[in-house]
Amino acid sequence: MGAADFSILLRVVDIPPFPASRPPAWWRWAAVLGPGLLLYLIPLPCLNLIQRHLLAIFVATIVALVAQPLPMGASVVVAMTLLALTRTLTPAKVLSGFSNITVWLIFLAFLFGRAFTVTGLGKRIGYLFVRRFAHSPLSLGYSLAAADLVLAPFIPSDTARGGSVIFPVTRSVAGALGSEPGPTAGRIGAYLVLASFHTTYTASAMFLTSMAANPLIAEFAMRVGHVQLTWMRWFAGASVPGFLTLAVVPWVLCRLVKPTLRDMAPAREHARVELHKMGSFRREEKWLAAILLAVMVGWVTSNWHGISNTFVAFAGISAILLTRVLSWDDLLAERRAWDALIWFAPLLMMSDALNETGVIKILSGCLFSMMAGWPWMLVLMALAVSYFYLHYTFASLTAQTTALYPGFVAAALAAGVPPLLAALPLAYLSSLNAALTHYGTGSAPVFFSAGYVRQAEWWRIGFLISVVDLVIWMGVGTGWWKLIGFW
Repeated sequence: MGAADFSILLRVVDIPPFPASRPPAWWRWAAVLGPGLLLYLIPLPCLNLIQRHLLAIFVATIVALVAQPLPMGASVVVAMTLLALTRTLTPAKVLSGFSNITVWLIFLAFLFGRAFTVTGLGKRIGYLFVRRFAHSPLSLGYSLAAADLVLAPFIPSDTARGGSVIFPVTRSVAGALGSEPGPTAGRIGAYLVLASFHTTYTASAMFLTSMAANPLIAEFAMRVGHVQLTWMRWFAGASVPGFLTLAVVPWVLCRLVKPTLRDMAPAREHARVELHKMGSFRREEKWLAAILLAVMVGWVTSNWHGISNTFVAFAGISAILLTRVLSWDDLLAERRAWDALIWFAPLLMMSDALNETGVIKILSGCLFSMMAGWPWMLVLMALAVSYFYLHYTFASLTAQTTALYPGFVAAALAAGVPPLLAALPLAYLSSLNAALTHYGTGSAPVFFSAGYVRQAEWWRIGFLISVVDLVIWMGVGTGWWKLIGFW
């Protein structure tokens, strides 16, 4: 992996750099300050002064997450300061996000990801699947998808999981099969890169703890729609459409890209050699596997024992420290976790404040008033498709989720959509919309920068896969959610 890829991996989850050369600093500041100042200074008939100022700072913050005139955490710290200095919110309210247990769950899940990386267990799992199941190009694609799926509940970032675990395995296997960027990309490398990428964000949609914004979505669903999205309820809704997507998408990609190489024996041999280099399971890996299995059981059974997912995760991190799987210095070195703690808490606080002050209800009513009188199923489909393809304008899953998810859920509820059906499809689409571009989520630039697929082809295939995703999740998924009593 080259220096450019490594620099991407060090960025905060789900916030890649701009896909092309970055715009000049003055343009990025103009993009942030322009809409922010307009909303702050110009009266709006539907909003009072406090509501308008809160919305202005929130909008400017979301634009800053995409334009990045400052690092993400710095932009959010500036926003917090402005909220207090302008007396838009009280200091206690500005800092209230740090007491939210959802923010701490996200933080702890990043630390689990650190454990996978430091111990090497993540790569070992990837190579084990390749050695066991790689008998054809399609089964090799499935083996990489299966490895990602196993890791997904514990690594809440497609950037960390796909970029730092699955991508290096994919790239090394492609190289071992004689497929490099350029003339030999079509042998199998292009297919493996696309299959790994498109199954990475699918796995992100399937678990409450597999993407950083998913617990945030659960918080929004509770506050806006009074819908409780537990770990098990999230997975129950995602299970059938998710596994169907993981079965169909690699097959579709195998037809679209058509790898010319058929002999997978070198891939299995390469995996065997890499596993031999790693040696037998080390003490730390065994402890980590046992602890994470216990954490998974705790999450799945949370409705029975009544302990929140956050403190089940705290128990897991405590066990990791007590068994010396990781040291305290290892956890302090996980900069993505500490960075996420700083910027997630204020984002959640601002979204909460927008809901409490009635801004979300007012704006969703204004924006979606043209849907008044439509059948609620038609409203749901229109909102889902709009939400999905609006991701062309976002370079972050988290930014779109924070900016749009509460308003879209409010609009669905206002149209009479059953609460769970209003919350869950948009929740899943908040990960699946990463299909569209090579910059829409943190792992996309990592896979794209390998050089196996041209940009036009990446976008063409991304759009085709997006249609497959929508058909499965909004078609088969809707029927499945009816069958299990979600509506």
